[in-house]
Amino acid sequence: SLKADLSFIFIASRVLEFIQPDFERTSLSAIAGDIRSSMLEELDFEKESTNVEEFRIFLKENALDDVATAPKVYREFTTKKIMVMERLRGVSMLDADQISKITKTNPEATIITALNVWTQSVMTMPWFHADVHAGNLLVLDDGRVGFIDFGIVGRVSEKTFKAVNELSTALALGDYKEMAQALCNMGAADEEVDLDQFASDIEKVMKNLGAVQTDVTVTAMNDGSVQGALNFNENEVTQVVLDIVDVTENNGLKLPREFGLLVKQSLYFDRYLKILAPNLDVMSDQRVGGLGSEAGSGSSLRLPPDEVLIDV
Repeated sequence: SLKADLSFIFIASRVLEFIQPDFERTSLSAIAGDIRSSMLEELDFEKESTNVEEFRIFLKENALDDVATAPKVYREFTTKKIMVMERLRGVSMLDADQISKITKTNPEATIITALNVWTQSVMTMPWFHADVHAGNLLVLDDGRVGFIDFGIVGRVSEKTFKAVNELSTALALGDYKEMAQALCNMGAADEEVDLDQFASDIEKVMKNLGAVQTDVTVTAMNDGSVQGALNFNENEVTQVVLDIVDVTENNGLKLPREFGLLVKQSLYFDRYLKILAPNLDVMSDQRVGGLGSEAGSGSSLRLPPDEVLIDV
């Protein structure tokens, strides 16, 4: 079974670390353990059903259910191996042409809504949706944003949340040394970190992030019209996350798993913003709320957009 196979991989990684102590620095068994727990959790549809229902409650309690939604789960037909839920009809967050039609040429407001809803869930819920790729984020026919697939979720510790706040400020200022310091505050260091070298490595990663390209596809329709679509290579997004992990580990740091999940979701939103709102200034636009408050994970504090800060 999958559970047995994943358990074997975890045990094998522990044996390798025992035989070759140098492997322990790479957190091999920790990575294998994370993969095992996340995959088993993703395949448990009863847990996923609970996640969906909690997200729907979050939307209702925060008066967000008129701008966003998640599928209704039919519990009477749901088991650990089968999940039955409402079908949401909509288009991908990458389909700029269709989103413009649905929103009457205002796709910018849609991506701002999606970003604000997700960010507020990070700030106020015990967990956050950790897989917001284009297949899991829809624009429905009525203009609402639909969140689906809650198999992968992340949980942010107070320490990580505080460090993300510091990192967001450093990103806004373009201060690579402060970025390095924020990451040091977040991770566990095996030895003293050379901040200058770490900052230089981060700068290289950030330049690679800016090089991630959006692909343009133009299709001729049967009626003679032309339809355009914008897309991006998800592998490039994943590679940027892996580059960040490599840089931190090469500088003697081990970052928490939830940080990698947060970064990847932020990269997804960064792509959506470039596609749907290319002229939006995320840092100064008052419509955009975000991470950056002092509230810790699971806090019940709700902050208005002008009191928080985000950088994606």
